[in-house]
Amino acid sequence: QVQLAESGGGSVQAGGSLRLSCAASDRIWSSYCMAWYRQAPGKEREGVAAYYTGDATIYADSVKGRFTISRDNNKNTWYLQMNSLKPEDTAMYFCAAGPERRALNDTCQGYWGQGTQVTVSS
Repeated sequence: QVQLAESGGGSVQAGGSLRLSCAASDRIWSSYCMAWYRQAPGKEREGVAAYYTGDATIYADSVKGRFTISRDNNKNTWYLQMNSLKPEDTAMYFCAAGPERRALNDTCQGYWGQGTQVTVSS
């Protein structure tokens, strides 16, 4: 069973940056994609970004141009660089890895991390 562990969350002011990391305990299947999700209090979980096989990436409209997903296969780790953070980005962020699906809110769901909190103050 692969375990995922997020790190890098914290509290920043609006306009600031954070870099989240997700380390996998073992190699992720080559056919799996990797993603970041978030869930704010009282809201449904939403897909933020995904990294598909073939190096394709997709982003939620709300984070396009501000967030970047990347990965380091040698380290079994993927990242979410978050720039120009806004208060509405405040949420618990989760990394996930799993089979590819077309919808960002439904993709890469197989293994999940425990989450890391991101809080952006105005």
